[in-house]
Amino acid sequence: MWDNFITSLGIMGKGMGGIFVAILIIVILVWLMGKIGSKKED
Repeated sequence: MWDNFITSLGIMGKGMGGIFVAILIIVILVWLMGKIGSKKED
């Protein structure tokens, strides 16, 4: 029973890490698009 629990924790950790990385990539892309779009020529 404990072996299954430890295995599930590893799988859950990988899933949460993947979600974190995906959100981080989206945030960086939005930030870059904001920087590119906000350039104003004087």
